[in-house]
Amino acid sequence: MANESRDPYTPLSEKYLQRHTVGGLRPLSGPILLVHYDSAWPRKYEEEAKRIQMTLGDRALRTEHVGSTAVPGLLAKPIIDIVLVVEDSANESKYAEPLETVGYRIHLREPGWHEHRLFTAGENSVNLHVFSSGCPEVERMVRFRDWLRICRDDRELYARTKRALVEREWKYTQNYADAKSSVVAEIMSRALRDSGK
Repeated sequence: MANESRDPYTPLSEKYLQRHTVGGLRPLSGPILLVHYDSAWPRKYEEEAKRIQMTLGDRALRTEHVGSTAVPGLLAKPIIDIVLVVEDSANESKYAEPLETVGYRIHLREPGWHEHRLFTAGENSVNLHVFSSGCPEVERMVRFRDWLRICRDDRELYARTKRALVEREWKYTQNYADAKSSVVAEIMSRALRDSGK
C-alpha cells in the first residue's frame, strides 16, 4: 500500500487538490447547499449499492453509506457518500471502466493516501470513495457515522458547525469540508474513547 501520510484532519492545499483532481479543479459556482434530512436517502444509497454490486460482482467486497446523509435527522449536502471496498484500489483496471459504463466519473486520485479514488455520479448527487480491503480509513468513516447516529449531543454539535460554516464563502467544496476537520477530530476522539479504542 502507498504511503498514507495525509492526515484526514489536516486541510488540503489548493496545490494538492490541483495535483490530484482529474480533469482540473473547478471553483464553486454558488454557495454550499445544506438541506434537512431526507428519509429517501437510505433508499437512494441502497439503489446505488445494488447498481455497484451488479456492475462489479464479487470485485465489490463491501459498500457502506457514510457521511451526513447516512445519519437520520442530520442536515446535509444532498449528496450520497458511499464507500466501496475493492481488493486493490490502486488497480483501477479492475473496477474503473465498469463503473464508468454506469455513469460514474473519476474525480480524485490520491495514490499517497490509502490509494483513495473518488468517483461522482448522478449530476454530482453521489460520491463514491474507493479504498482497498483492510484500509483503516473505511472503519474511521463508519465509526464516525455510527457515533453520530447514537450520540445526539455530537450530532447537534456537528449540525451547528455545518450551519455556521455554510454561511461563509468557499472557493472549493473541499475548503468547506476541511473547515469541519477540527470538530470531526473532536467528535472522533469521543467515539474512540467510548468504544475503548
